[in-house]
Amino acid sequence: MAALVRKSCSALHRSVSRHARLATVCRSMASKTPVGFIGLGNMGNPMAKNLLKHGYPVVAFDVFPEACKDFQDSGAQITDSPADVAEKADRIITMLPSSANAIEVYTGSNGILKKVKKGSLLIDSSTIDPAVSKELAKEVEKMGAVFMDAPVSGGVGAARSGNLTFMVGGVEQEFDAAKELLTCMAANVVYCGEVGTGQAAKICNNMLLAIGMIGTAETMNLGIRLGLDPKLLAKILNMSSGRCWSSDTYNPVPGVMEGVPSANNYQGGFGTTLMAKDLGLAQNSATNTKSPTPLGSLSHQIYRLMCAKGYATKDFSSVFQFLREDESA
Repeated sequence: MAALVRKSCSALHRSVSRHARLATVCRSMASKTPVGFIGLGNMGNPMAKNLLKHGYPVVAFDVFPEACKDFQDSGAQITDSPADVAEKADRIITMLPSSANAIEVYTGSNGILKKVKKGSLLIDSSTIDPAVSKELAKEVEKMGAVFMDAPVSGGVGAARSGNLTFMVGGVEQEFDAAKELLTCMAANVVYCGEVGTGQAAKICNNMLLAIGMIGTAETMNLGIRLGLDPKLLAKILNMSSGRCWSSDTYNPVPGVMEGVPSANNYQGGFGTTLMAKDLGLAQNSATNTKSPTPLGSLSHQIYRLMCAKGYATKDFSSVFQFLREDESA
């Protein structure tokens, strides 16, 4: 009898194991179904390429043909509109410059919602007004799909290396499904709460980033004028209490670090226009919540002034160069 029980148990174990393996294979096959990606700019391009590297077929769209051509050469399928992306993929990531762009891509005449499938997962990694994210979520829900906001931090370098941080807002039960895709592009994927909280975390982060970059640029400029070697000053800051991301990872002074925009005439990276936009979002939120943000407000004015003075397309660390313009004063 004992032998018969052992034999039966062994057979049952083999059967369960076969079913488990089959389930794993099915999930793996399902996970590799096409993923839509809309917005192939400085951030979107490397993000989408990381999805390709992880074996996901990518169906993509961008308003600029040259961005599409580069990405098509990488193996993606290019479509003619966001609606066409929605027709071919039930998981879509968008990475767009502004609230207006996001509204158009989702709800425009050729937008995602024209052909979105029920049950689709739509992840917006743009940095936009949290109120706009909430409105888009409502429109998406009407179509039987799911919307999550998932803005990123880390810049172009982290986008290329797959080390971004995603701040995710939306229905918690959908977080694991979103995380499966986002992990291909990230070192950290953090659930923040309901729709809009991802955007809230992002604009708070970027307000601090702007304040820190301006402070670093002012400090480096002062030290240089006092006769300090910039590399030596950066080294001292980075072993002292003034250390911050802008000083030790993204230093704004040309010649201090390799592989950052300041080493390349402030080309690439995170544009001044985008920083001014994000600071505007922070100020809108500060007004709406009656939150005092004097340094955030001043940072917004500085970056807006930079945009008017010819720095709009340069990386936001060019605030160092902007401050140096008054060197002869």
